[in-house]
Amino acid sequence: MTQITRPFLPFVKPEIDEETIQGVIDVLRSGWITTGPQNQQFEAELSAYVGGRPVRAFNSGTCTMEIGLRIAGVGPGDEVITTPMTWVSTANVILEVGATPVFVDIDPVTRNIDLNLLERAITPRTKAIMPVYLAGLPVDMDRLYDIARAHKLRVIEDAAQAFGSSWRGKRIGAIGDIVSFSFHANKNVTSIEGGALVLNNEDEAELARKYRLQGITRTGFDGMDCDVLGGKYNLTDVAARVGLGQLRQIERFTEKRRELARAYFDAFEGGAAVRLGAGLPTPNFTDSNWHMFQIALPLERLRLTRAEFMSEMKDRGIGTGLHYPALHLFTLYRARGFKEGMFPHAERYGASTVTLPLFTLMSTDDVEHVVKSVDEIFEQFGGDQKENG
Repeated sequence: MTQITRPFLPFVKPEIDEETIQGVIDVLRSGWITTGPQNQQFEAELSAYVGGRPVRAFNSGTCTMEIGLRIAGVGPGDEVITTPMTWVSTANVILEVGATPVFVDIDPVTRNIDLNLLERAITPRTKAIMPVYLAGLPVDMDRLYDIARAHKLRVIEDAAQAFGSSWRGKRIGAIGDIVSFSFHANKNVTSIEGGALVLNNEDEAELARKYRLQGITRTGFDGMDCDVLGGKYNLTDVAARVGLGQLRQIERFTEKRRELARAYFDAFEGGAAVRLGAGLPTPNFTDSNWHMFQIALPLERLRLTRAEFMSEMKDRGIGTGLHYPALHLFTLYRARGFKEGMFPHAERYGASTVTLPLFTLMSTDDVEHVVKSVDEIFEQFGGDQKENG
């Protein structure tokens, strides 16, 4: 076991400044700790960030996708096309509204849904497309929306990881149809738990508001009505205040992440990992917010499993993550007829991907330490498994 001589480096850690912490204390002292003025301010600043489009804040980036589907009119009998390379909630919310998820394999370069395969998955039952921007890298938005318009389909963007990303100079959320963001603790901007939905007009925004809190509309001092079946998805003012503090630093956060990503590519250049065929992400420093830095292990050339690699990294004081197994191979989806071999690129990547540390409190020295550790493991365990295993 390697001796740890420096503090443990997790794969993610949020940066929350003292001004935000003090702001949370002020909210707690105010007595208004659930949805109130902080939530309204958070929505207003989010709206300004995405060019004035209506925005509603929620308590997760999962319910935002479900509500987005409902607003788009997706329900029983409909199909929604998405990718199997995502957190399972993307497909689960499709089931939740009574629709059927239809998976399309990933592009092995971008690791996002392969737009070359998208149209052949469209059927008369297709109602919407739900693209996922893995690690913050958008798909080709122009092509995506050309396809959607040609087939009269709604688009609900799972942009959970893409807050701060852009497409050809336009911020994700400022363009497109319905856009869902997540502000979970591991996201580039966090409200601890939370999410936001970007809508097309005030009618959609009002419907989202109703879905957020039991379908209720209040008028005057005592007027109350319920005309849709809503849930309990409101964001607290405590969480909104954290989100406000984070949102105001988004440009610095994004630039720091890009700096760290560049440092990763520089550090990996010519090392053992690259020589043995580790798959690095697409080096896009214009559009991606670099939510994660993921490598694909060349397991056929290593004498250890992915779990063993992650354990070796932990022994060196480095945390790693797994994002994501191909979700169509989960029991819930196997029961719906999905099996191995249906989406080979997603399956290959899902079996080999490892997320390395990337967060704004890191230094380039931390990056070099991570890459040196990866290279050491590749040097130690490199070789043909069949011959050496």
